Order: sequence, then C-alpha cells, then structure tokens
Amino acid sequence: IKERLDFSCAVFDGDGALVAQAAHIPVHLGAMPASVDAARAAVDHWAEGDVVVLNDPYEGGTHLPDVTMVSPVFVGDEAAPSFFVASRAHHADVGGMTPGSLPLATELVQEGLVIPPVKLYDGGTRSDALLRTILRNVRTPEERRGDLAAQRAAHAVGAERLQALADAHGTDEVTTYARRLQAYSERRTRAALADWPEGTYTFADELEVEDDETATIRVTATVGNDTVTFDFEGTDDAVDGNLNAVLPITESACYYVVQGLTGGEIPVNAGSLALVSVTAPTGTLVNAEAPHAVAGGNVETSQRIVDAVLGALA
Repeated sequence: IKERLDFSCAVFDGDGALVAQAAHIPVHLGAMPASVDAARAAVDHWAEGDVVVLNDPYEGGTHLPDVTMVSPVFVGDEAAPSFFVASRAHHADVGGMTPGSLPLATELVQEGLVIPPVKLYDGGTRSDALLRTILRNVRTPEERRGDLAAQRAAHAVGAERLQALADAHGTDEVTTYARRLQAYSERRTRAALADWPEGTYTFADELEVEDDETATIRVTATVGNDTVTFDFEGTDDAVDGNLNAVLPITESACYYVVQGLTGGEIPVNAGSLALVSVTAPTGTLVNAEAPHAVAGGNVETSQRIVDAVLGALA
C-alpha cells in the first residue's frame, strides 16, 4: 500500500452517511458508501473494537484487490456508534488465476479470494481463523498481513482523533458540525448545479472488449431543479471478460465528473452526492451481476464511463 498509494480513508456519521473522504482516488468516491452500507447491513450489533472486512464486488466492494475495512466509533457515553471510519486499499495480490489478481477472467471466482462483509475483529478480538483463511489464499501473505494491519491502525487513529474532538468540544457539537458540513456541501453543489443549462442530453461511447469487438456505454443526463440524473438505459449487456463494472463504480465515475465540473473545491460528502442520481439496468456493462468478472471495470470501464458522461454534458 505504501508504495502504490492506492488507498482512501473516510469518516461516516452514525447513520452511515459520508462526512469526509480523501478525493485523490476518484473511483473510490461513490463506492465507499456502498461498503459502509453493506457492513452495517451485515452486523446486528456493533461493539468498540469491531472491524468488518470485505472485498466482494456484489456486497459493497468494487474489484477484489480493493479490500475495505469498516469500524464503528463510539464517542462519549453513546451506546450506538456516533461515527464509522472506513479504509479501502488496493492489495498487491488476493489470489486468483494470475499474480496481481487482475486476470483475463470470465467469472469472479477466477479473480481471487471473495470476502463478503464479515468481522475480522469482534470487540477487539481478532478472528485468527479468518485471517489464516485470507493469508492462505494469497501469494504474498506477509505483505497482506502487514497491509491489513496498516488499515486497522488507520482506523485506530481515526477513532482516537474523533474521540479527541468530542473530548474537547462535546459529542453533540462534533456530530452537529458533521451535519452542518454535509448541509454546506449540499448548498454549494445545489448552487453550482443551478447554473447548468436545464435539459436532457444523451451521449454514447464505445469500449473495446475483445479483439475488434466493442460494447456501447450510453448515458442520458437530465439537469434540472438543481440536481442531475444519469441514466444508462441503452448500455450493452455485461461481457464475458473482466471489463464489467458494478453500480458503485458507475456512481463513482458520475460523482467524479460532477465534482470536477462544479469546481472541485466543494467538500465531498453525503450532502454533495445527494444531488446526483445514477440508474443503470441490472445486468449491463455498468451494473453487472454475479458471477461476472469485474477486475477491469475499475480501471478501464470507469474511465470510459467518465468519457460518456462528459460527452453528455459537453
């Protein structure tokens, strides 16, 4: 992780809504909230010291090398989490057909170890059985052990700093300002979108999928009422190779375009993202279903989605 710097850290409120996230990896922009949603859906009871790990693209992940962790943060005397912290990092290998876990696969299980949302730490106690299972299925187990430990350490730092803020200013004030930051981002984004010409705009682009074969990505952008909607109706079906993208990747690409076109200075959180809607027919290239392979969806298809969205808004 420290060599490739392909990672993001984020803070979410107690309801799982994004408060702040590093924006230097655009493909993580809309995908991290899906991971937190999946983790919260999988856990009935949160305790201090819990860490959920996942990479399943069809349960909150994107592609398998991107391993996400989610932890609750309890501040003050609150019985429920006041915040969640999350980290996503691209691991150099998570098993599969080829080193690096980005093979020319035709189904997900060929790409590597699939981890649904599950507790790696339960109340601070590590699941050694789960860790052994993960490390036994990768080519560089000691690297993976270190990178997983680094992600957990990042969560500990995030929790400590949130607790320090609560100690200094009070839990109510910290949570109030988190909500105000979300509201501020929504106001700024709404004001920026109000300057966009209202209307409906369609654009289609092609993605080379194999030899001389191409797949069409079609998007219709509807601008109005200080919001923007992207509809990918008309996009081709998922392909047999690994260039399929799950919906959070498509959402990330759309959020990235809007963030760039609104100036790039508005804080990224649930407030700014709430004004952008993304729909795509299930089973298409931009909203694939299991067991389709997806390794290339993050790195190839996401960029072509950006091209199509920019084309629609040009």
